[in-house]
Amino acid sequence: MDLLSFVCAVLLCTVLVHGKPTLRKERVHHDPELSRQAHEDNKSYQYDHEAFLGKEEAKTFDQLTPEESKDRLGKIVDRIDSDGNGYITTAELKAWIKRVQKRYVYENVAKVWTDYDLNKDNKISWDEYKQATYGYYLANPEEFEDATDQFSFKKMLPRDERRFKAADVNGDHAADREEFTAFLHPEEFEHMKDIVVLETLEDIDKNGDGHVDEDEYIADMFAHEDGGPEPDWVRTEREQFSDFRDLNKDGKMDQDEIRHWIMPQDYDHAQAEARHLVYESDQDKDEMLTKEEILENWNMFVGSQATNYGEDLTRNHDEL
Repeated sequence: MDLLSFVCAVLLCTVLVHGKPTLRKERVHHDPELSRQAHEDNKSYQYDHEAFLGKEEAKTFDQLTPEESKDRLGKIVDRIDSDGNGYITTAELKAWIKRVQKRYVYENVAKVWTDYDLNKDNKISWDEYKQATYGYYLANPEEFEDATDQFSFKKMLPRDERRFKAADVNGDHAADREEFTAFLHPEEFEHMKDIVVLETLEDIDKNGDGHVDEDEYIADMFAHEDGGPEPDWVRTEREQFSDFRDLNKDGKMDQDEIRHWIMPQDYDHAQAEARHLVYESDQDKDEMLTKEEILENWNMFVGSQATNYGEDLTRNHDEL
């Protein structure tokens, strides 16, 4: 493999790992499920545990004594109370549950953080990211003159910069961990969804007219190379385009229609679970929870299902 091919391959892998627009099969974004358990109004509370803690952390809590569970729950409550006013709102609970849903995203960011935080100031500036990702290209642009559009770094770099600016909520030209997470995984953040839609449009809109027509939509998922008849599933997708993608029936998708396609308005499981937890624990019916109310109903949030607490089951675990 020559040098150019090697560098192109490396940067393409970087693009895929860092959440850039993907192949068609991954274009539609759904929230991950809260739990595989049925949400039943019984006293097992397993669905609530997995929604509130995450599946793996719920298993950890199942191995703790009631006293240990309550102690850790109290520390979690302090973290959920984002404004520090002593009350947990439905919005704060929803934000926590969504964060638990996205834990894999934060773990991914943690793994790559040191690759980009070059000066170790616990922030990643645009210059640091640009140097780590595009440094070789910027230092040796002549080697990339014949690169194909698929590996067109001249297009990728400004696109990354545009996304970085959108993620930089406070406008200080540097990303903290939350902002860098939004940069690498924009589909997980509400304020980044316009960028996801725009990048999807740019990926598929080959004629540059600012829309996605039926042929462009199909070409994103099927390369008609042998000249034979289209498979049945492709004909089905053409029908999907006509019936469900092209909402205004003008023969093409605009950005609003693309958003409707790749970000369907599914049932908000996190909102429903947050409301459920508040309703079941709100003793004074002020539609907010105090730490005391949560601890009083600790079994719904983190209650242990274990009956034997051997020493190996009560060892210390990292906090959420």
